[in-house]
Amino acid sequence: MIIIHHRVENFPTWKRGYDNHADKRKAAGLSHDHVLQAMDDPNMVTVVLDFADFARAEAFAASADLKAAMKAAGVVGKPDIHILKKIT
Repeated sequence: MIIIHHRVENFPTWKRGYDNHADKRKAAGLSHDHVLQAMDDPNMVTVVLDFADFARAEAFAASADLKAAMKAAGVVGKPDIHILKKIT
């Protein structure tokens, strides 16, 4: 699972960019995602991405493609990215 928390310049613009990047997430093994906005600031966004394969999730999070897509969509500053592994 990857959790990304960041500020965006404009949520509707960012959301279009996020939606346009869906094929890349699926190709990396995405099984489910959640897009969340802060209640008091719609430009504070948290994205929760569930992946079936930890190595593929890690590679996706580190990819230049993801960084370029985030920049193009209007992410402001450095995002907080957390890669988590379910322990059973």
